[in-house]
Amino acid sequence: MNPAELNYQPVSAFESSDRDFLKSQRFRMEQGKSYRQFLAGVVVNIASLALGTTLGWTSPVFPKISSATQDDTPLDGPPDDEQLSWIGSLVALGALIAPFIAGPLADKIGRKWTLLSSTAFFAVSWILLITTNNVPQMYVARFLQGFGVGFVMTVQTMYIGEIASDQFRGALGSLMQLFIVAGILYVYAIGPYVTYVSLQWICLIPPLGFAAAFFFMPETPYYYTQKGDKTNAIKSLQFLRGKTAEGVQEEALKIQEAVDEAMKNKGTIKDLVRNKGNFKALIICAGLISFQQLSGINVVLFYSQIIFAKTGSSLEPAIATIIVGIVQVVASGLTPFVVDRLGRKIILLFSGLGMAICHALLGLYFFLDYKKAEVVPDIGWLPVLSVIGFVSVYCVGFGPLPWAVLGEMFPANVKSIASSMVASTCWILGFLVTKYFSALDSAVGSHWAFWIFGLFCCGAFVFTFTTVMETKGQSLQEIQDRLNGRRPEEQ
Repeated sequence: MNPAELNYQPVSAFESSDRDFLKSQRFRMEQGKSYRQFLAGVVVNIASLALGTTLGWTSPVFPKISSATQDDTPLDGPPDDEQLSWIGSLVALGALIAPFIAGPLADKIGRKWTLLSSTAFFAVSWILLITTNNVPQMYVARFLQGFGVGFVMTVQTMYIGEIASDQFRGALGSLMQLFIVAGILYVYAIGPYVTYVSLQWICLIPPLGFAAAFFFMPETPYYYTQKGDKTNAIKSLQFLRGKTAEGVQEEALKIQEAVDEAMKNKGTIKDLVRNKGNFKALIICAGLISFQQLSGINVVLFYSQIIFAKTGSSLEPAIATIIVGIVQVVASGLTPFVVDRLGRKIILLFSGLGMAICHALLGLYFFLDYKKAEVVPDIGWLPVLSVIGFVSVYCVGFGPLPWAVLGEMFPANVKSIASSMVASTCWILGFLVTKYFSALDSAVGSHWAFWIFGLFCCGAFVFTFTTVMETKGQSLQEIQDRLNGRRPEEQ
């Protein structure tokens, strides 16, 4: 070989290597289109809007069906207090059972189709409420709504956690609460001013709209990877990131590694208890969800119009309720903008403390009213202000963030089981609080009922401060490393 050939070969090799390096760098630095994952996040949360209508429904409907002089009721006579409590709480009972079906179904047929199936529960329930003339049919409708709620709240956190990039996972996870309260406002604002039957038709619109829009959204790349469908996993990532196939290869490899690691040992309930990281994640998520329900939020949502009527405020109860609904939407709209800047923990601490103060003030008003204090007529504004303050701080923190944390805490092999367990914990407590609030109110008085909720909010503050870890800006793998006490160099 002559000198010219010796010189030529190395140059060619270096040029080829340089080209490959520059190509890989170009794809790594590909900007993509972040709005794509927000589009998917917004569309999937139309299901949360449908969910919100079921939670807010009782507030405008109870006055229609419970008054003996009310003409706008499908029932022959007003339900008694026991029947009203069942109508209010059966959603929570259905939502308690549903996660044990929704979780395994999400692993079998996918997150997308499980979420789409929730539409059937909502649609059938509204049709039953349109055609009802008796309380038992209302019971069935509300129970079916609970199944729809359980399906959405179990699987949607999985969907969001698996489509979101590390940078936007907190913001996307907090959208659920925004859309839930938008659904509540939807019912609050329309319900008092339309007939009973018209309201049911109006409530049928969100689930049908969700099904029509979400049909065109992708399945998560994690689900496709779990099923060994690498082609569709890449396509899903391309859509969600707005990048070329080469531009998502690095993320696809990370997903594959995470799934491979998780699938080595198929997750069981035992794995949630025996594995240090999983057990710690379960304590954090179940604790946050428990305090969310024990804060008394469902009482405020289900009975808000009745609560305002009891205060004797000069502000019309329906108007006060609409104001509360607007405040919820505004407060929930702030969370996506601040959660990835301030972090989950500091917002949860602020929320827990704020809720405790508001319950203390609300209880104070009802205590003064119980004592027939002369000052009561002059402070009719206090319960309205307290409820508005409560829903504001709840919607910023303990409303959205427990679900956002749930979506990022568990590895793929136990995620569906964990989501089912945590969601069921939520609705066990939600059912108990909603069903027995009236009995508690009668037994100890409204003032003690709200003070008890305030004590639970103090517990939420302490639990967050001592137990909850910050996950802001961390990848799903980094979160697992921290939960299991692994340092980066140990990976």
